Amino acid sequence: MTRRIQRTSSGKMTEKMSTTSHLSFAMTATGVTEITGENITTSSSSRGSEFYFQCAVLVVGVVGTAANSLILYALVASKQHKKHLLTVNQNALDLFGSTFLVATYSLKLCNIYQVCVGIV
Repeated sequence: MTRRIQRTSSGKMTEKMSTTSHLSFAMTATGVTEITGENITTSSSSRGSEFYFQCAVLVVGVVGTAANSLILYALVASKQHKKHLLTVNQNALDLFGSTFLVATYSLKLCNIYQVCVGIV
């Protein structure tokens, strides 16, 4: 519900209540998903865009892994790693995250399901 204040021709202020709402953006669907029983099917354009997204994420992960490992190597080789502990820790966390990203999206692209085995 929105309120709108308007000035009439006589100069008085009036308030009108409106039950309509306006959206600032339009929602569009690119792929159609049908759910029948246990099978889920998506359109081919949705699958294609998902594949390219996964490839882009994989490239970002590989570049991140290479860059962070190079920075860590440079800090250790120049013996600056003791001075810049925050930088070393941040690069170590980024390296771990990038490596995990590469491992996860490699498995997704190859359609290999991750199996967690717990000790009970």
